[in-house]
Amino acid sequence: MKLNIPVALITLLLALFSTGAQAVGFQHVTAPDPDGAPLEVGIWYPSNALPAPVPMGRITQTVAVNGAIEGKGLPLIVISHGTGGSFLGHYDTAIAFAEAGYVVAAVTHTGDNNADQSRSVSIMERPRHISRLIDYMLSDWAGRNQINPARIGMFGFSAGGFTTLVSIGGVPDLTKVSPFCREHTTDFACQLVAKHPEASVAPSVSHDGSQDLRIKAAVVAAPALGFTFAPDGLKNVTIPVALWRAENDAVLPHPWYAEAVHLALPRAPEYHVVENAGHFDFLAPCGTALASVAPFICTSAPGFDRTAFHTRLNASVVDFFDRVLKH
Repeated sequence: MKLNIPVALITLLLALFSTGAQAVGFQHVTAPDPDGAPLEVGIWYPSNALPAPVPMGRITQTVAVNGAIEGKGLPLIVISHGTGGSFLGHYDTAIAFAEAGYVVAAVTHTGDNNADQSRSVSIMERPRHISRLIDYMLSDWAGRNQINPARIGMFGFSAGGFTTLVSIGGVPDLTKVSPFCREHTTDFACQLVAKHPEASVAPSVSHDGSQDLRIKAAVVAAPALGFTFAPDGLKNVTIPVALWRAENDAVLPHPWYAEAVHLALPRAPEYHVVENAGHFDFLAPCGTALASVAPFICTSAPGFDRTAFHTRLNASVVDFFDRVLKH
C-alpha cells in the first residue's frame, strides 16, 4: 500500500527533526565589574531560532547567535572555569542545559584565563566575578525578565569548583597551602604558587561577603584546594551539592581535593567518582583544532571515551538541577 504524504508535510517533519525540539540561542557579551575589568561572558538559552555552526577560536558550536529567547520563569546556571580556561571550557554542558530549558552564563575570570594568568593565584577574587555575573543576568541582560531569580544554580570545575564552594558559603583556610605544598611539591596548585612567590602569603580565611545566597544548588567537579576547607570550612553550606571526582586525577590527586570536600560537607552530596577519568576529562571533548595545540588537556587515558562520558555527565547534571531547582 502506497501512502501519499504531502511534500510540504515531509519538509516540515525533516526540519523539525534536523533542528531538534529546542534550539539554543547564544550571546557573547561583557558584564561590568565595578572592582575590576569588564567580564567576558558567554550566554546560552532556549530559543526557537535556527542554529548554525559558529566557530569561536578553536571550537565550533551549533547555536543561534542572538536568537530570540524562548520561555518564561527560566532557571539560571552560572559556570566557573578552571585555571587558565575560558567561558567556552564547558560549552557542551552549557548547550545541554539550554536544551533542557535553562539560561546559562559562563564567565571568563579576569587574570586567570587562557590569555592572561597574571592573577591566577588571586583565587579569592573569583567569587566576586560570579556575583557580578548574577547581577548582570538579573538586572542588565536583555532577557532578564524571563529568568526566575529564585532558581539559580552553579557549576564549577577545578579552580571553578573552589570558586563554587566559596560562593555557596565555604570558608577556606588558605594558611594550609604553604605547609601542604612543602609536602606535595609536584601538585599543580603548589607549582602554581611557586611560580608566583610574590603572592604566596594568602589570607587565612575568605573575605566577608563571598557567599552569594541567590545560588540555591551547585555542581562541583574536581575542586581545587579542597583540603583548605577541612575540617569545618564548609559548615555553612546548606544547599544541595553534586560532587564529581575523576578516579585518576593526577592534577588534583585523591584524597586531598574532592574527597576532602566530600568529608567536610555537612550535608552528604551526590558523589560521583568517574572510573578511569583524568582531571581534564571534565572539559568539553576536543576537536582536532584544539587537540593540535593543547594535547595536555585533550588527551584521555586509553579506553576512556570523553564524548560518551560527557553524554552521561550532561544528562546527570541536568537531572540534578531539574530535581533541586525546578520544583
